[in-house]
Amino acid sequence: MADRSNLKAALEQLYADVHSGNMFPFWATTTDVPNDEIRQLMQSRRAIPFVWSYDALIGPLLKRSADLISTADSERRSLILINPGLAPTRATVSTMYSSYRLNDPNEVMPPHRHSPNAIRFGLTGHQNFTGVEGEDIVFGPGDMVLTPHDTWHNHGNKGGEPAVNLSVLDLPLVEVLNAIYFEHDYKEKEGDALVKKKEQSARFTSDYSQRVYGRGGYMPRFVSHDRGTGAASPMYVYRWEPMREFLEEHKDWDGDPYDGLKIEYIDPTNGQPIFKTMTFFAQMLRAGEKTLPLKQTASLLVTPFEGPKGYSLVDGQRHEWGLFDTLAVPGGSWCQHVNDTSESVILFVASDEPALTKLGLFKRWGQTRDGDTIRLD
Repeated sequence: MADRSNLKAALEQLYADVHSGNMFPFWATTTDVPNDEIRQLMQSRRAIPFVWSYDALIGPLLKRSADLISTADSERRSLILINPGLAPTRATVSTMYSSYRLNDPNEVMPPHRHSPNAIRFGLTGHQNFTGVEGEDIVFGPGDMVLTPHDTWHNHGNKGGEPAVNLSVLDLPLVEVLNAIYFEHDYKEKEGDALVKKKEQSARFTSDYSQRVYGRGGYMPRFVSHDRGTGAASPMYVYRWEPMREFLEEHKDWDGDPYDGLKIEYIDPTNGQPIFKTMTFFAQMLRAGEKTLPLKQTASLLVTPFEGPKGYSLVDGQRHEWGLFDTLAVPGGSWCQHVNDTSESVILFVASDEPALTKLGLFKRWGQTRDGDTIRLD
């Protein structure tokens, strides 16, 4: 080992060489040292709790974009929510991103497909449109439409008024796995030739998902359920009315102390989450309800969809939210939701729980009313 007089210079040179060699010294445990290489090597970007306001920011920006950006300029007039802790990466939490899209009246974009899974959740307008693998779906507020990975789909608006929907994609996870691809050369067979098309031809009735899968507990055996790649729910649209009625019917139940009333959207053919990477919930906080603190390895994207304003305490910090906002809750954060009003609040929640479960990494902890921490899963 170098003598003490030369130790500082030798250490600085060692860390400089490690840094320039694109390596990390596993023994580095502190940033409280003078040389810049250690500070750089110890930097680690992490998602932070954050709220994006729809009324104050997202909505006005969408309206301005609709005035300035036409579909001739871009097929994706969407705003992606970038977590400040992960910028400039396109990620709202480490594995998922949310985006808001405004479609002007009577505009439909050409078909495309990609490796990330995605959902569209209607916020405003009753004529949002998504065509998925030959099923033309028109949807409104609260309806959730799936575009599973590798399925041809296109988006738009069939009505005479602007329509806004929320998208959630697992793109950051797929990007980390180096498995991103997008394709836009949609073709259909006409005779013996493949002809490029600007819109998919309908192969299923527009109410196919509801007719075949809309009755829980019953499985038709007279149709094939291998739609798309067969690796996601074959039910491509989940309507809001049945979910809303389900929540209302159980409004007087005790509920879960950590989640209130929470219902998961599932694949009707097997009872599993709709995707292998993400799952989605509708979560009701009844009047005056305050959940107990919950920590989990899964990350959450929380969008208030119905009811008055409320707030969440994430790692002790208060984050206020209102209608159509998005709250990012990174995995590993303590979180509790508070509805201190006289009306119910319904949250639309996305989670990367399925991916973590498949890897054996999904865990949950809760705090009791006495303040003790207990293992839940």
